[in-house]
Amino acid sequence: MGAHRTMIRVLMLLSWATSIGGSAVECTTVTELISFCATFISNGSPDPYPGTPCCEAVTNLYMMTHSTDNRRSLCGCLMGLVTANNSNSTAIATLPGFCGVPLGFTIDPDTDCDLYRSVTMSTQSGGNVALKGEGLL
Repeated sequence: MGAHRTMIRVLMLLSWATSIGGSAVECTTVTELISFCATFISNGSPDPYPGTPCCEAVTNLYMMTHSTDNRRSLCGCLMGLVTANNSNSTAIATLPGFCGVPLGFTIDPDTDCDLYRSVTMSTQSGGNVALKGEGLL
C-alpha cells in the first residue's frame, strides 16, 4: 500500500510538472520514478522481470516526452543514471523494452541526446505499442 501511495504522489508531481509549458524534465523526478524499478535494477536482467509499478513509472517517463526539450532532458537524466550506476547500466537500459514502452532513444552512455525529437505512441489492437514518426532529427 505504501508503494501505491508513493506512486500516486509521483503521478501528481508528474502531472503538475508536465502541465507547465516548456519546462524541461527534472532529473530528480526521473530518479524518483526509476526508483520504482530498484529491485529489477539491483538484481539485473532478465530475472526478475520489472513489476507493474516499475513499468507504470517507465510509462510515466514516456508521458513526459511530449516535447523535444523534454525528450532531450529525459535522455540526459537517464544517461546520468546509467553513468552513475554503471554496474547496473544494462538493467536500466532494458527497462523500456521489458515494459513495452518506446522512449525513442537508446539508453546508452554514448547516446547523443541532442539528436532526438518528440515521438508519439499509439496502442494498436492487442495492446502492442507502435511509434508514429522517427526518433532522430
